[in-house]
Amino acid sequence: MKPALARAVAGVPAPRILDCGCGTGSNLEMLRPYGRAVGFDLTSTGVRFARAHGQTVAQASITDIPFRSGTFDLVTSFDVFQCLPDAAERSAIAEMARVLKPGGWLLLHVAALEILHGKHSVLSEEVRRYTPARLRAIVEQGGFAIDRLTFDHMVLLPLMLPVRMWHRATAAGGQVAAGEAELAVPMAPVNAALTALVSLEALALRAVNMPIGSSLMCLARKTTRAPIAP
Repeated sequence: MKPALARAVAGVPAPRILDCGCGTGSNLEMLRPYGRAVGFDLTSTGVRFARAHGQTVAQASITDIPFRSGTFDLVTSFDVFQCLPDAAERSAIAEMARVLKPGGWLLLHVAALEILHGKHSVLSEEVRRYTPARLRAIVEQGGFAIDRLTFDHMVLLPLMLPVRMWHRATAAGGQVAAGEAELAVPMAPVNAALTALVSLEALALRAVNMPIGSSLMCLARKTTRAPIAP
């Protein structure tokens, strides 16, 4: 993620960054080294928490962004799009394009591979998990030229896949129930090993795209052509 952020703000004096669906504001801390970062979220709880911790955050929907057109150099959204209704995807992309300056950058991170649908997906109210083709189509139809599109979190896939498949296989009546088990922090040695693997993958991602993984990252640039109307 960091190389993509660095590429998006390279050569831009005092970049302005907007995080769409910023939750409690943790991603704004990550974005802070790259420019002046502000955000918005749909939930009042997240907004109150972020404001209490000194973040500049508004309460709003990604389909009706409360900022003027052409304001930002970089617009981001992390793990939000998989929770949007189908009808809102294009509206969200159109709004993100609207608030970007000409030539501005879009950075999206979304859940990938429908086979990974499980208890955590239900808990987080996922509507879908993306394929590269679907994400590419939504972004390009929104008036962007894709700079990079890659899977990530490949190293976690061998752990996630059997768990998520078990969730579906044991679901009562075929309906997977929400669950929080995957949110628990594993034992220290396991957590350290997983952290090391993710760090190694992050290094590899600087040079190559991952062929598969539990998430997709897309970096794209706003073009001068008009987007397809939602």
